[in-house]
Amino acid sequence: MAIYLGLILHLLLLLNPRSLGAPHQEPLVQLYHRNDTSISVELFAKLEELARIVDISYCVGTAGLGIQKPFQCVSRCGEFQNFELVTTWNTGPLLSDSCGYIAVSHPPSPPRIVLAFRGTYSIANTIIDLSTVPQEYVPYPGDDDDDSSFSDLINPSIVDQKPFEDMPPPAHPPKCENCSVHTGFYTSWLHTRKAILSDLTEAIGKYPNYTLTLVGHSLGGAVAALAGLDFINRGWDPRVTTFGEPRVGNKELMTYINDRFNITPNSTTNKFHRVTHVSDPVPLLPLAEWGYSMHSEEIFIAAQDLPPSIADIRYCKGNEDPRCIAGTDADRPSWGIPARFKFWELFFAHRDYFWRLGLCVPGGDPKDWYRKYPKPGNGDGEGGNVIEEVNEL
Repeated sequence: MAIYLGLILHLLLLLNPRSLGAPHQEPLVQLYHRNDTSISVELFAKLEELARIVDISYCVGTAGLGIQKPFQCVSRCGEFQNFELVTTWNTGPLLSDSCGYIAVSHPPSPPRIVLAFRGTYSIANTIIDLSTVPQEYVPYPGDDDDDSSFSDLINPSIVDQKPFEDMPPPAHPPKCENCSVHTGFYTSWLHTRKAILSDLTEAIGKYPNYTLTLVGHSLGGAVAALAGLDFINRGWDPRVTTFGEPRVGNKELMTYINDRFNITPNSTTNKFHRVTHVSDPVPLLPLAEWGYSMHSEEIFIAAQDLPPSIADIRYCKGNEDPRCIAGTDADRPSWGIPARFKFWELFFAHRDYFWRLGLCVPGGDPKDWYRKYPKPGNGDGEGGNVIEEVNEL
C-alpha cells in the first residue's frame, strides 16, 4: 500500500498547480540589515547547498530512479561535479524504512564525506510513524551485525565481529538518564546503521581529513540526529543539518543531544543545525502532550513562500523559542486548526526548504525549473562570492 501511495503522491506533486506556472523569483541572497539573530551569507549558502544535496536522496528508494557511479542521477547530481558516490541504501518500504546515500566530496569543493538521509514518500506512513509511543533510549552501539528482530536498544549484545580493519571504532557514551526516544525513528537508525557502517568506516579511513557531514529531511532528519549521536560516541566528529526534523524524544534526550554536540549560545561554532519552516507541522510532532520535545540550535525560515532571503532566516534561542516554529502553533491558526495539525502542509511548507524538496526529476521539483539562484563562487562548495546567478533547468 505504501508503494502505491508513494507513486500517487509523486504524480499529484507533478500536477500540483502550486508547482507550475508561478511567476519568476528573484535571487535568494539580498541585502539585509544584520542583527544578533541573523545568519551569515556563508551559512545561507551552505544551507541552500545542503538542501540540494538532501534532495538528491529522493532518487533512492521505492519511487526513486536511482543514483549511479561516479555520481549521476536524473535530479541534481550534475550540480556536484566533484562528488563521488560511495553507496546507496534502502532498508525497505516498512514503517522503519530508511533510504539515502554516502558520497565523497573532493577538492576543489569542500572535502567532505556526505551522508544524506531521505524522508518518506508515504504521507500515510509519516502520520502513523509520528504517532508511535516512545521507548527507553540507551546510547550503546550494540552489535551492528546481530539479528534485527532482537532489539539492541534495551539489551545490547557483545559478540565476535568482523576483522578490526573493517569495523567502526567502539563507542563509550555517557549514560542518558531518563531518556526516551521515538521507537520508529530509532529502529530506522538501527536498520540504517547495519547497512552503512562498513562503507562509512572505510571512507573515513581512506579520507581521514574530510569533514563528516550528515544531512536529512523530514523523517530522515530524525535518523540523521540519532546517527550523529552514535558517531560522536564512536569518536567521530560529525556536522549535522536537518530540514523539517520531527521531535525525536523527550526533554532529557534533547538535553543529551545538546550536551553531546556541545551546543552553545555561539551559533557560529555549533556543529548541529535544525532548520524549520513556518507552517511546517512536522517539527511540532509527535505531540508535546505525549512527552516529546525539541532540541536547540534551531534556524527558522519565516517566509511562507519560496525563495527565502537571508532576512527571512534567523537563529532561535533555546529548545523551543516562541519566536520560531514552537510559536506558530498558536499564531493565527487557519480555520481554528493549530499548525501541528495542518497535514496538507506536508505537501507544501514541509517540502519548502530553499527549494521544493522530494521529487527525483531533472532540476528538482518542476517549480524550480524557471528560477535563477545564486551560486557560491567556488563551484558546488560553500562560501565564496554569492553574487553569480545561474539558470536552473
